[in-house]
Amino acid sequence: MKIQLTLISAACSVALLNACSIFSGQPDSANQQDNQNNTAVSLYGTLEPFAQEAVYFALTDRFVDADKSNNYPKQGKDWGNGQWGTFDRLLAGPNGQSANVGYLGGDFKGVLNNAEYIANLGFTSVWLTPIWDNPDYAFNGGETITFDGGYKDGGKTGYHGYWAHNFYQPDEHLVSTDLSFREFSAGLKQHNLKFVLDIVANHGSPAYSMPEAMPQYGKIYDATGNLLADHQNLHPTKLDKNNPLHQFYNTHTGLAQLSDIDENNPSAFEYLTDAYLYWIAQGVDAIRIDTIREMPHHFWYRVSKKIRQHYPDMFMFGESYNYDASFIAQHTYPQNGGVSVLDFPGRASITQTFENKNASYADIVSYLHLTDEVYANPYELMTFYDNHDMPRMNADDNGFIDANNWLFTSRGIPVIYYGSEINFMTGKAEHQGNRNYFGQQNIEIAKTHPIASQLKRIADVRKNSIALQRGLQLNIEFSQETAAFYRIYQHQGEHQTALVLLNKSDYVQKVKLNKLQNLAIWRNAFDQQRVDLTKRKDWLFELQPHSVQVYLLDESLTNSNLVEKARKMQR
Repeated sequence: MKIQLTLISAACSVALLNACSIFSGQPDSANQQDNQNNTAVSLYGTLEPFAQEAVYFALTDRFVDADKSNNYPKQGKDWGNGQWGTFDRLLAGPNGQSANVGYLGGDFKGVLNNAEYIANLGFTSVWLTPIWDNPDYAFNGGETITFDGGYKDGGKTGYHGYWAHNFYQPDEHLVSTDLSFREFSAGLKQHNLKFVLDIVANHGSPAYSMPEAMPQYGKIYDATGNLLADHQNLHPTKLDKNNPLHQFYNTHTGLAQLSDIDENNPSAFEYLTDAYLYWIAQGVDAIRIDTIREMPHHFWYRVSKKIRQHYPDMFMFGESYNYDASFIAQHTYPQNGGVSVLDFPGRASITQTFENKNASYADIVSYLHLTDEVYANPYELMTFYDNHDMPRMNADDNGFIDANNWLFTSRGIPVIYYGSEINFMTGKAEHQGNRNYFGQQNIEIAKTHPIASQLKRIADVRKNSIALQRGLQLNIEFSQETAAFYRIYQHQGEHQTALVLLNKSDYVQKVKLNKLQNLAIWRNAFDQQRVDLTKRKDWLFELQPHSVQVYLLDESLTNSNLVEKARKMQR
């Protein structure tokens, strides 16, 4: 579609879904060189195949209960005084608020029944919390958890999956008689969804401080149910390394009262990695590593080496809960395992920008690390703005729309936490309702929710653009309310450049670009109409409030200045 110099038509507003452009001036041929040198230049952020993914993350138990038969509402009540049942352990808060630390019924079937919903939002992968077996009782040790409580485990259950006592058995609350994990994973793939397995190595279940020792807690069983390790309700400093049942564990404290697995014990290493391979063989496409910072680099080097001996292309990313880029980047180096990480510094910048109306877009670029080589490759980081361990983003609906527009166009692999598509439990921390049950009713609400609608719109564009998935990010103009940048991919005869324009304000904004223009016929990524950008003095774009524009060029760049600038960024 050619847009005339002096007019922004009403038809343009409709056709471009609130995105219009004005282009003025005369052609400038000085920097437009249609030559073989530019065509042959390889420019990309990453060649990692998993970079094409967009990941939907859910706590399985809190997503959708589609099988009541695996809820086990009486589980755990047959022990002690009957107060350690695992189902529906409410934490009541003020003004009708609540959280819950018991199982609430979500299962594999609930996810699979809504696989089409997840795929229709534009996602291509599903990451669920750990799938293996957790204790059948609420924990009677530690400090008692309360609503809005902090670092306390007393009275909690392993509904989240991170308290495994058998790494080979699926948790009985997740599988159904007619749906095993293997069948679940295969079912996802029928909807073109990959599965991300969440693995734990740092710890098992809570292991000590119990007034009376409980079954399963502090124990680890093998695939056939034989006891391999038992903390025996002893403080770590009381463990005896000469006792075979204690050898899996460290003799120092770790996180809370969790059993802290000895990273130097060969039997523990083989047990864990063999368990990972057991599940991978059943349909796992990528791996998320819990609490990666709690185990030394040499351990993860050995883990990744063993996994990649069997699955050379397995993509892995770790949770190193730290906002220092130089710290979390260590995990990405080959000598430390060569895995990606969740971008916690990015999370801080993203929430600062989109929670606060007065924040400047110009401040968001600091976390990108596009040229300083802090990370092995910043384009392979998992980008996000909230998850299950921190408060959800505290923004209005427009803030979520703006955050998603940024997340799905800027560098990195986007991860969205369940419920964010409808601004679920806004700003709530873990024990304030962050992990509350979502349910089928909210999924139906999401199908017409403005956040979900705009999320689908930009996610679909990314899903069909190799430039947005893998391209170099070359920033052009960042101001208080707007951002403009390129994503450039040129490699082995495939060429695509995306021009991205963002407006996070409540008002129409005009963005003028007068440098690094590549004069060509581009196309609008949303409606596929041709857009004539062959004339140049200024490119002037008009952006509606809380909007994104993406223009694609499916040919090699001809502006030698632009190519040279991108070439200097190429790793």
